[in-house]
Amino acid sequence: MNTNFSRLIGVLALAALVQSARAELKWEQTSVDLRPAFNDKQAVAHFKYENVGNTPVHFKSVHASCGCTTAQTQNEQVAPGQKGEITATFNIGGRTGTQVKTVTVQTDDPERSSIVLTLKAVITPLLEFQPTLVYWQNGEEPKPKIITAKANKDAAIKKLDVSSSTPDFTAKVDPGSASNEFRISVQPRDTTKAVYATLTIKPDSPANTGNMFSAAARVMPSAPASKSTLSTIRHDLATPAATAASPSQ
Repeated sequence: MNTNFSRLIGVLALAALVQSARAELKWEQTSVDLRPAFNDKQAVAHFKYENVGNTPVHFKSVHASCGCTTAQTQNEQVAPGQKGEITATFNIGGRTGTQVKTVTVQTDDPERSSIVLTLKAVITPLLEFQPTLVYWQNGEEPKPKIITAKANKDAAIKKLDVSSSTPDFTAKVDPGSASNEFRISVQPRDTTKAVYATLTIKPDSPANTGNMFSAAARVMPSAPASKSTLSTIRHDLATPAATAASPSQ
């Protein structure tokens, strides 16, 4: 009995020792929201951690979700009580809107060997347009229609220059309801024939490096359209609307 009891005590002691010897990374936050300025080239997130266990933690891999994002850790090994951070750098390029990038971290932490860190960047473009396409039905009265351009408040845009790809449309720019808004008044010369034009918009801003933006204007065809023709028209209308707010290179 004494021998068995001694063995039991030994097993319990060993189990307690193994349980107490643990590695554990505690993260300050696993998701970071950023709002870079419109002329920033990069958005950088810092994910801080601490080893709250009593054995070292080793990083096996740190992998970003796409080529536009890089991630680095300060240490390959984190000692008990040691703090550090993983830095994720997102190269903005010409991207706008909400961008979500992730970094997958693999460690030998037995409690949490894999973790996903999330960087969310909301990038306000230099200019936003609503709508990006104005159009008239065949025979409709050729009254002006308005495209509202909203400029980034930090861009200090004072005026917009707008030109049409064809003489079938004219464009005039007036101040909008706010200091950073402009009203682009677009008017067809007539609506008796189908015509399409690209409106090239150039902002006058110290921050602009020569990029130009596009919107579209169209007079619809008069003849009843077959299903295939209607499909083509819808495709043509959708294409400029999807790309008009992006700067041309």
